[in-house]
Amino acid sequence: MKIKENLYNQRIISIDALRGITIFVMIFVNELASVKNVPQWMKHMPADADAMTFVDLVFPAFLFIVGMSVPFAFNARLIKGDSPKVIWTHTLKRAVALIIIGVYMVNAEYGYDASKMIIAPAFWGLLAYAMPIPIWNKYPKDFSVWLKYILQYGGMLVLIALYFLYVQEETGKIGITPKWWGILGLIGWAYLISVIYYWLVSGKLWAMIAFLVVCVAANSANLTKGLVFPEWLHFIAGHLTHASLVTAGVIISLLFFDKKIENKINWPVIGFIVLFFAVGFFLRPYYGISKIQGTPSWTLISAGICTVLFYFLYWLMEIKKQTKWSGFFMPAAANPLLIYILPGVIYYFNLAFKISIIPEYFREGIPGIIWSLVFSTIMLFVMKIFNRFKIQLHL
Repeated sequence: MKIKENLYNQRIISIDALRGITIFVMIFVNELASVKNVPQWMKHMPADADAMTFVDLVFPAFLFIVGMSVPFAFNARLIKGDSPKVIWTHTLKRAVALIIIGVYMVNAEYGYDASKMIIAPAFWGLLAYAMPIPIWNKYPKDFSVWLKYILQYGGMLVLIALYFLYVQEETGKIGITPKWWGILGLIGWAYLISVIYYWLVSGKLWAMIAFLVVCVAANSANLTKGLVFPEWLHFIAGHLTHASLVTAGVIISLLFFDKKIENKINWPVIGFIVLFFAVGFFLRPYYGISKIQGTPSWTLISAGICTVLFYFLYWLMEIKKQTKWSGFFMPAAANPLLIYILPGVIYYFNLAFKISIIPEYFREGIPGIIWSLVFSTIMLFVMKIFNRFKIQLHL
């Protein structure tokens, strides 16, 4: 793979802003999920509903942003002089880490037999959420090497021990299982599939567009009644659903930033916005719009919305240079994995030690919505502190 000479080689603040906003909304909706009596438009739509809310857009937005960052990440490593072995080692480690963390998180939620486990499920969940922090923290250069190894390998040993301390509910067997991969695990698979293809085709735009077509076709076939696929093909097609959103992000990123001349109006991007919505609504009568089922209409309409949002941020921040407002969201953009994990650490800590901080009054209706916004804001300020003290997860 060759260096993309025309790819913009400076940090794109509008991508960071979109990432930060997405994470802020993600924390808000995750906290809101436990609040009773909130409007349906502030919840995930049911699996059988032909509709989506802004909540159903959070996950695809994260995938889209992952895709937008791929060309810059590969180009930076190539410019740095990293060998293919180094690049692929880093890529595989990142994907595997996301998958592992995702599976542990899912098993912390359900599927265990508490009566047969040596350790209480709440403590198991606390350790499962907390151990990725010492393992994947980006330690500063002046940090003690021995302490770093103790924290990293100690965290790994704890995760291994947690595997053998887990007792499955239905079978009584020892060990965790991928009931489903979790949000992080799904991101890991989609990222791995997309970057492998991106590398194989040297990041060529036409090849990425062709792959998006393949992803959408596979997703559609996988959900078509009457068609039966082998389990391995069903597995691949399922992950191509989410890979389509990563690929869409790659395409839009290339259309914006991999060119010699910058146009005032990016007509190819506008064309893709129209295409995303047109194909999405064309497929809607056949598959519906469903985040739970992962329908092609949901992925394409989400890609269209994400592209519109990014185009607005690009215009506002890169062209009009209105960037000061984004400082509120940037702590999350700089530390996305930690801010995703931290609320779970807090939840299981409170559960394990039977601590109840928030009165029931704030777990219902408008007070619950207000608390969710406050909690999300607090998390951003916590990340600002963590970033200052160099506590940042880096896969």
